[in-house]
Amino acid sequence: SQSRRRQHQDRPQGIVSIMNTAYLTHPACLKHDMGAGHPECPARIHAIENQLIASGLWDFLSHHEASKASKEELARVHTSEYIEWVFNQSPHSGLKHLDGDTAMNPYSLNAALHAAGAGIKAIDLVMSKQVKNAFCNIRPPGHHAGRANAAGFCIFNNMAVAAAHALEYHGLQRVAIADFDVHHGNGTEEIFHDDPRVMLCSTFRHPYYPYCGADSGNDHIINVPLAAGSSGAQFRTAVTEQWLPALERFQPLFLFISAGFDVHWEDGMGGLALREADYFWVTETLKDIANRYANGRIVSLLEGGYALHALGRSVLAHIKSLSNLSIAL
Repeated sequence: SQSRRRQHQDRPQGIVSIMNTAYLTHPACLKHDMGAGHPECPARIHAIENQLIASGLWDFLSHHEASKASKEELARVHTSEYIEWVFNQSPHSGLKHLDGDTAMNPYSLNAALHAAGAGIKAIDLVMSKQVKNAFCNIRPPGHHAGRANAAGFCIFNNMAVAAAHALEYHGLQRVAIADFDVHHGNGTEEIFHDDPRVMLCSTFRHPYYPYCGADSGNDHIINVPLAAGSSGAQFRTAVTEQWLPALERFQPLFLFISAGFDVHWEDGMGGLALREADYFWVTETLKDIANRYANGRIVSLLEGGYALHALGRSVLAHIKSLSNLSIAL
């Protein structure tokens, strides 16, 4: 598989230029390791890449390395004190815990900076029309990280950093984030709760970690809690009845996806019951919004998903939709 991964580097640039979907990752994301048995593990990236290669989709993607977020880019959504604290926590050896679920090894800071920078690079590729949309296969994830705290496997809020880049660097007036992770993206909500330029549409299991979100929305924060065991049909109803009317009113100029695949029925950490077809459906549905209001511009960032085989299959369905390829489910 390593030789297949290298093949795209030799592809003529003319072929890359017509590709629809960018795929971003970075080798640093494989070196972040929180210890044996931790579900947020480097194998998650391999599970996705192996599925993309086996399916043949790998060769149809435009491949890019994630850039590294600067402190200035992080400071759009995190306090400078928190950023410095994270840098100072980076250990020379062993593990350093930032909270009960989140730890750093000597390589984690570099991984977190590239994970936060992936969305920035992806936005720039989309805004410059080199690609139509992008998927970022990155870790650590981000949507639990608040303005001044790490939480739930997340160090920096990759999604918030990306959305802020679209607002501040590219001058977009309205962007939307769709988050279908099994856990509520409480960090993203905290950061943008008082910023009407950002709509956050979120489905999540409730009550469940982080035990919030069910009653914290406002006109631009659309939270839809789902009961344990909810099926794909119930998820689709939530999206159709709650997300879509709000997105139609908001008319986002860029659409982001916090793509959490721990809502799959095989994921033991999730407790919901979605299948690959549901990920394909929601991606198609969000593409329709993006095509009508945002010139098709979408950037998707990996959040959760810990059952490795299900993760690979689910991301494949997601990227097939982004790439406008049919899928049999």
